[in-house]
Amino acid sequence: MVKAKTYPKYKDSGVPWFGEVPSHWQTPRLGSVFRERKESNKTNDVTKILSVMKDIGVIPYEEKGRVGNKCSEDITRYKIVRPGDIVANCMNIIIGSVGLSKYTGCLSPVYYVLTPRSQEDDSRYFDYVFKIKSFQLSLVRLGNGILAHRMRIPMELLKCEKVPQPPVDEQKAIVEYLDAVNKVICRYIREKQKVIKLLNEQKQSMVDRAITRGVNPNTRFKSSGVDWLGDIPEHWEVNKLKRIVYFAPSRSESGFSKDSKELVVFLPMERISHDGQIDCSELRPVSEVWQGYTYFRRDDVVIAKITPCFENGKGACLDQLKSEFGFGTSEFIVLRAKENEVYPRYLYLITTTRMFRIFGSEAMTGAAGQQRVSSAFVKNFMVPLPPKDEQEAIIEVIHEQSAKYDLIIRQAKDEIDLLREYRFRLISDVVTGKMDVRGIKLPETEDITDSEPIKDQETLEDVEDTEEVVNADE
Repeated sequence: MVKAKTYPKYKDSGVPWFGEVPSHWQTPRLGSVFRERKESNKTNDVTKILSVMKDIGVIPYEEKGRVGNKCSEDITRYKIVRPGDIVANCMNIIIGSVGLSKYTGCLSPVYYVLTPRSQEDDSRYFDYVFKIKSFQLSLVRLGNGILAHRMRIPMELLKCEKVPQPPVDEQKAIVEYLDAVNKVICRYIREKQKVIKLLNEQKQSMVDRAITRGVNPNTRFKSSGVDWLGDIPEHWEVNKLKRIVYFAPSRSESGFSKDSKELVVFLPMERISHDGQIDCSELRPVSEVWQGYTYFRRDDVVIAKITPCFENGKGACLDQLKSEFGFGTSEFIVLRAKENEVYPRYLYLITTTRMFRIFGSEAMTGAAGQQRVSSAFVKNFMVPLPPKDEQEAIIEVIHEQSAKYDLIIRQAKDEIDLLREYRFRLISDVVTGKMDVRGIKLPETEDITDSEPIKDQETLEDVEDTEEVVNADE
């Protein structure tokens, strides 16, 4: 944003993640700058529940949507948070689940609540310190746990970590500069996200139109007899899905025994993308996945039945499965196309239509946040069905048109990634004193009234913050 300048003189901090700092800066331990706020909500006076999302920060619990764990019904064990406190998930701090609170509220005991010891120190500056990726990664060595992204960082070790501490006036100058630049960057990101959203909507409309009306402009139409479907090509049929697919195939057909050590593809939910791509890199022995997981074979179609995955199109045609058979999460519904009725790829496209998702979401049952689509809904969903040769033509047109949309969407996402990378690098350089922003003219931001990036459902799934209940006294 500006030509970088450095401070006139530096000293070695002795801390690998931030290295040299301006010679007049201090490098105290975190525990001498912050103390842990240990107010509990035992009298239930605070009713606003908060959460912390990766790379987003502290938000009201209701804004996170239907991702992550459900909050406890008993919030008397929760910790109280005040404006200006920094909140960190002790399990997820190393992946960015940390942020500055603007609210008075309460949250799970899994969080650390840090409040400045001195009123002069600016919490906003130290919020930026916690945003630095190299700082987050440096905490891995302190963690307890098996999974690298789910390590609990003990407070007694966290408070011993050294952090850069400029004079108070420089803290404020750094915050003002980064806040202004961040507004500009977020505005650009938001505009790119709007473009991506519009392109996805246009792509979805193209798929819906092709699946319900075909791709031949000279087609004659007839009434489908289904209210939401309207008119369809006169030579098409309308059928319930159960007439053209097999449901829940038996694993006995695979020829495996439950004790087999043969390796097969394993697909947890995260190995299926929102655009139907599958990651077949995870292999497990059959004996490990025989019980408790969903069985499928190559060319089957899988649909996520749990919200919000179903609503956001988690599903795939397994024509690229790298083993003849496989297993996956128990949250899949498996459909197998009847050979004489429908191609697997066409069947998958039917499950990606807007109306399939809307009606499926309306038919969900179960507790809030853990609702599921029933097999009965899928079996009885009415679908328009062209002859198989026309299915091939529709698949080809959708593939060609989708590729054009996907190229532009991918370019926009790459630009967003570059902007985010630049922002994180800038934060690191300014907060650790590699850039001197004193006296720099700030970017004009008066006209930026809504610069926060869109928190769409796909983004929230990617930044889900788990809130396991831990002992409040730990």
